Amino acid sequence: MSAILEQPKLAYPESDGKPMAETGIHVRAIELLHQALDDFFADRPDVFIAADMFWYFEEGVVQATAPDVMVVPGVGNHERRSFFTWEENGAVPAVVFEMASKGTVSEDLNKKFYLYEARGVREYFIFDPEAKYLRPFLQGFRLNGAGVYQRLKAAERSLASELGFRVRREGTMLRLIDAKTNLPVPTRSERADAEMHRADAEQRRADAEQQRADAEHRRADALALEIERLKALLAQAGGSPNGNGA
Repeated sequence: MSAILEQPKLAYPESDGKPMAETGIHVRAIELLHQALDDFFADRPDVFIAADMFWYFEEGVVQATAPDVMVVPGVGNHERRSFFTWEENGAVPAVVFEMASKGTVSEDLNKKFYLYEARGVREYFIFDPEAKYLRPFLQGFRLNGAGVYQRLKAAERSLASELGFRVRREGTMLRLIDAKTNLPVPTRSERADAEMHRADAEQRRADAEQQRADAEHRRADALALEIERLKALLAQAGGSPNGNGA
């Protein structure tokens, strides 16, 4: 009886051993954008957001790309080591962001552009945090009815996504803006600072209230002492508090 040999399981690498980005500026831009998107979609458990994670397109094919940041609606928001489209009911990112640098800008505008287009990524944004290698510094594209990327037009220095937010350049970072409220999504550092300022203001108000209360108590105590002093004087003069003789 011949033995049936089990085929070795195909290994899908989780990392290429390369750093997240070319410079610290790019790493910071990726981190801030990832956090902002995570906060923006905090009440959406079906939206998965990842940074520098391998995305595999086809089962059995060890070919992947690692977008700087990707947003995938319609899947569970749980931890993954890699994103496998065939394990996610065919889901692909709705939005991909790449931070262009000296070493990546050509690939971002060519190889990755056509890869994301072919794989059905609905929106593709490219941002140059250093403002050196891309003109304009922020570019966005969306698939048209024929499945071809068309460039997005900027409005108020920002580009709009169909997922309910806009993005605009602020120095070396991409600022996320809530399209419904038109308010910027604060960074976590900004939010912490705001909370600290609010706490300080609350403490100042509480201190002021305490000072007013203390002043009222002092005035009441002083009034009570004055009344007692006047009573004592009246008693010494042989009168009564009501002005009648004893």
